[in-house]
Amino acid sequence: ALALPGSSTMFLLLPFDSLIVNLLGISLTVLFTLLLVFIIVPAIFGVSFGIRKLYMKTLLKIFAWATLRMERGAKEKNHQLYKPYTNGIIAKDPTSLEEEIKEIRRSGSSKALDNTPEFELSDIFYFCRKGMETIMDDEVTKRFSAEELESWNLLSRTNYNFQYISLRLTVLWGLGVLIRYCFLLPLRIALAFTGISLLVVGTTVVGYLPNGRFKEFLSKHVHLMCYRICVRALTAIITYHDRENRPRNGGICVANHTSPIDVIILASDGYYAMVGQVHGGLMGVIQRAMVKACPHVWFERSEVKDRHLVAKRLTEHVQDKSKLPILIFPEGTCINNTSVMMFKKGSFEIGATVYPVAIKYDPQFGDAFWNSSKYGMVTYLLRMMTSWAIVCSVWYLPPMTRETDEDAVQFANRVKSAIARQGGLVDLLWDGGLKREKVKDTFKEEQQKLYSKMIVGNHEDRSRS
Repeated sequence: ALALPGSSTMFLLLPFDSLIVNLLGISLTVLFTLLLVFIIVPAIFGVSFGIRKLYMKTLLKIFAWATLRMERGAKEKNHQLYKPYTNGIIAKDPTSLEEEIKEIRRSGSSKALDNTPEFELSDIFYFCRKGMETIMDDEVTKRFSAEELESWNLLSRTNYNFQYISLRLTVLWGLGVLIRYCFLLPLRIALAFTGISLLVVGTTVVGYLPNGRFKEFLSKHVHLMCYRICVRALTAIITYHDRENRPRNGGICVANHTSPIDVIILASDGYYAMVGQVHGGLMGVIQRAMVKACPHVWFERSEVKDRHLVAKRLTEHVQDKSKLPILIFPEGTCINNTSVMMFKKGSFEIGATVYPVAIKYDPQFGDAFWNSSKYGMVTYLLRMMTSWAIVCSVWYLPPMTRETDEDAVQFANRVKSAIARQGGLVDLLWDGGLKREKVKDTFKEEQQKLYSKMIVGNHEDRSRS
């Protein structure tokens, strides 16, 4: 019998209602048991039953079939399918400013560059062409938008060809929406809540233990366990390469940055000291709990802008060879998984051993890139958790140290080039801060200096002769 709140009226539970309640209870019990046995326990011990890889192979077959159907439908309607360039980039042979101007002058005159006056009107065409190329094929701003796919992955937001689908494909897409939002999303939220709760409780408890090897052992395994559960919350399928090069104590781990989950991807396979700004809310609770069990480096908002203070704190950390490697993303912002942009030099000035790591996501199953200027964190996490999966490869590169004839900028560029080369990414010199800021005057002045040097240099050569 049940009683309504605030009332003495009693009524009997109907047999049908009782059956529904029992079935619901049994379903929840079975679901929790499956969750515990096939996801949480394997995550704790770092093992896998191969379910996610089977799931990925099944998705690939469905994507291939859907793409063929879509192409067939486009042909029937005489539509031309959109085919993006590889990595969204038009391949061009690199040439210098002087070489291109020389070519323009030669095409307009038979005189060689050395015999020309200081300035020719035709030089203007070089800068006009460069300006138009930049507008048509801007290699910076395109790095802050989602990467376009050649095939269709049943996520309408990742392919322009979505409009050329049949009724059968529409039904398949609708079924995919139900699976992603009604099954995968609740499951992933439950796993994320479990992982974060265990991280806060576990690190808080470990924090009360006396410092020593036992505390370090527990802290490491609590972190790994919780991050692995969070990885399962994204149905992340990660392939780690060259694990013998994993970062060691007293060093700095630097990686290209595509998404906030880069931290989870790396921390589920290694034990790192995090660096970042102190936050409030839920993130602040997590940070305060984590720092009790592990020497993470958190900065107050006022301290972040003090470069000398930041460098001092980092130097003190890496000089203690017993402390964990620091995890840093030198780009300072998220790039869309096609390129690596300028590394800030601060991490490369303190004289520590640098352990480069390249991360490359497979956008077929879900776009991991976070466009922070377009989506808030909640919206971004919702998009991630309603994707099919997060698939990526991680390469641990051999450690690198600063050479005697290198400054911090040159060292940073060498590390960046190694990461780009290993990850199959485009190596760009531009600052990722251009996502939110205008081009610095120094970049414009650099082009002006190159042109001036070319003209003045030629003039001085003629004077000497």
